[in-house]
Amino acid sequence: MSASLGLYRLQQVDRQIDRSRAQLDIIRQMLENDVEMRQALIRVETAQADHFHSHHELKNAEAEAEAQKIKIEQAESNLYGGRVQNPKELQDLQKDIISLKKHLTTLEERELESMIKAEKSENDLQSAKTDLELMQARLGNEHKNLIADQTRIMVELEQFSEEREAALAPIESNLLHTYENLRQQKRGVAIAEISDGACAACGTILNAALQQSARAPKQLANCPSCGRILFAN
Repeated sequence: MSASLGLYRLQQVDRQIDRSRAQLDIIRQMLENDVEMRQALIRVETAQADHFHSHHELKNAEAEAEAQKIKIEQAESNLYGGRVQNPKELQDLQKDIISLKKHLTTLEERELESMIKAEKSENDLQSAKTDLELMQARLGNEHKNLIADQTRIMVELEQFSEEREAALAPIESNLLHTYENLRQQKRGVAIAEISDGACAACGTILNAALQQSARAPKQLANCPSCGRILFAN
């Protein structure tokens, strides 16, 4: 058996482990950092704030209009109650009533606008809450599937770890050290298979002597271009 064969088998297991860990990272991020859910929550919070503000404005508008009506009633009571007899005072009262009623019209228009805004904010809040509830239901199912995938991958990782222990057994420590260093340097791919007389990783054509060296039982042969350990099947 060539020295590179054991490392090649180890790399196959390590790459499966790397893929599984990457999948777990993605699942964890999806479970912990769901952008859609955060945005839906923000929409509800914003709608709640708008709803509170619009209803506060409506109450103020209603109170101002009601206070204005009371002023008009008091003025009309003074005008028609017979307590005021002076023509000049009566004329001033009539002018005051006209002015009060004119301002009441403005206040009632403001009240109507506030009512429309309050109704819209109520609808917006209910819509945001409904969207959030639907999203929670949908994501609840998606999260169940993600958690199921997470459990499955963790079981696979345990199996791969056992396979890795078995693959490590026949490998000498100095070869393993070389392999681990190359894995860090070459983004997880330390071993390159020879395919059609070339390095499968970088495509460099290899001479016959180098291909034969890759089959040596004790020594490793490296690609002259990318530096990876060569494996000849």
